[in-house]
Amino acid sequence: PQPDRFLAEGDTLEVGHLIFRVLETPGHTPGGICIYGHGLLFTGDTLFQNSIGRYDLEGGNGRQLLVSIFSKLIPLPDDTVVLPGHGQPTTIGQEKGHNPFLRGMTGPQ
Repeated sequence: PQPDRFLAEGDTLEVGHLIFRVLETPGHTPGGICIYGHGLLFTGDTLFQNSIGRYDLEGGNGRQLLVSIFSKLIPLPDDTVVLPGHGQPTTIGQEKGHNPFLRGMTGPQ
């Protein structure tokens, strides 16, 4: 099926009485997005517990993925619950301290 519309940075989604904001996070795929609101971050294949999304597939870009993570996700509050597309939930704070792909980095190298 074709999408009804494409989502872009700053768009909002209403789920019941809750409103979530779209964050464009390309890198795993060119059109990657995350959905943020109410202390929850749905990351799809951008950020996982102790890992990041693959960028070796067609359209992926490792540097762009790290730019997305460091510019859009890492600045979120540490207690933000990360709900990835695969695996266990985590938090932004947990990933800052323990994710081997992010630990000790201040941004893309």
